[in-house]
Amino acid sequence: MSDRNLLIEQEESIVTITMNRPEKRNALSTAMMSDLIDALRAAASRTEVRAVILAGAGPAFSAGHDLQELRGRDLSFYRHEFDMCAELMRVVQAIPQPVIARVHAIATAAGCQLVATCDLAVAAESARFATPGVKIGLFCSTPMVALTRAVGRKRAMEMLLSGRAIDARTAAEWGLVNRVVSDANLVAETRALALQIVEASALTVAIGKQAFYAQIDLDQSRAYDYTKEVMSMNALAADAQEGICAFLEKRAPAWSGR
Repeated sequence: MSDRNLLIEQEESIVTITMNRPEKRNALSTAMMSDLIDALRAAASRTEVRAVILAGAGPAFSAGHDLQELRGRDLSFYRHEFDMCAELMRVVQAIPQPVIARVHAIATAAGCQLVATCDLAVAAESARFATPGVKIGLFCSTPMVALTRAVGRKRAMEMLLSGRAIDARTAAEWGLVNRVVSDANLVAETRALALQIVEASALTVAIGKQAFYAQIDLDQSRAYDYTKEVMSMNALAADAQEGICAFLEKRAPAWSGR
């Protein structure tokens, strides 16, 4: 499938959503964000989809917000623009399938935010990451939410205040991406990671993803109160019982999604 902004491909249980405005460096315009939200929700609604890969075409993964759209607008427009951006980030983490960023090139501002928001990220050696809004008088305030949660306070502040790009190896060391691979192997390595994920029960993965984001900002006591109940309910699921039995019987599990 394709439209003006996206290319959408499905191979078996993996959907790849590619931002396809290379001439705009895949800027997160209102239309692009709307299309991404719709595509993610569509993937979420299909039970056969077990993982989503998010990629970009052309010279950039995403350069962030479309600055042409941000010039000379009123407060109502800006609020709508950043509301939509926040909704896109929420949807990435709300859908039951893991979303993996496949970052082949530079990701800046809200594009860097998108990488930080994805559940997992694989970067090519040539990828770069930056939050350079400070250089143009528009601080990357919404990107800082995801960035700080990924790399921590001091590293996030360094990126936000300097606006300088970090390379892929530094991004991996700081926790912004999971791993760095050669440019030639990026597509294959990202797919291999997705294939590892889809071997598990879709129900179990969905329960785990939801629980991860629900507990991450709780204090430790409340996090344990929440997750022990989640795990108790998970243990009642048919897939949990099947998985336990399969392990004990030394056989492959047959998942039912229940």
